Amino acid sequence: MGDFSEIVGKVALSGNITEIEPEELLELQLSQQGQLAREILLNDLKLLKARGASPVLNVIKHYDRDDSYPFFPTDVYSFHVDRSPIPTDTILCTYYGSSSEILPNAQAQQKVLIPEIREELKKLYHGAEEDFELFLSDHFFDLHYQAKPGARPIILGLGNLWRLAVDHPESQVLPCVHRAPKEIAGQHRLLLIC
Repeated sequence: MGDFSEIVGKVALSGNITEIEPEELLELQLSQQGQLAREILLNDLKLLKARGASPVLNVIKHYDRDDSYPFFPTDVYSFHVDRSPIPTDTILCTYYGSSSEILPNAQAQQKVLIPEIREELKKLYHGAEEDFELFLSDHFFDLHYQAKPGARPIILGLGNLWRLAVDHPESQVLPCVHRAPKEIAGQHRLLLIC
């Protein structure tokens, strides 16, 4: 399986999110299990690049929190969908640490459609009524969701490569509602994303 924690422990961290280049991986002095983990990472990066993706490997201490609007955080810890102007998908894999969660679309409600939240957002907006939806989009409010009562998020687990549908003009499926995990104190996350 490989010891991904060894890689996380040996990477020189530079901030809350540290990108690891393949050359850096190759320079690490690792045990046999660490070497196996490195081979898996390098192979996954190579396969994704061969398919035209631009994968990035990160060690994550934590993401920045958004406290601009206390009643409506727009950070990655909130259930959200990704948006792109072109056809694409989000691909991710957690190798070590807490993993992302997805929420079935039927178990999620767009926050901007919840009456109480919508009223709070209208208090922030000072433009013409017909431009309110544009305001929601420009500030990414429309990308965030709330789990419905009884919702059961699916934990994506470790070592699983996931392809998440993205909101884009040509998409034939609903975008995938997902969120980053809350970190466990002292444990970093090793994540591949593209």
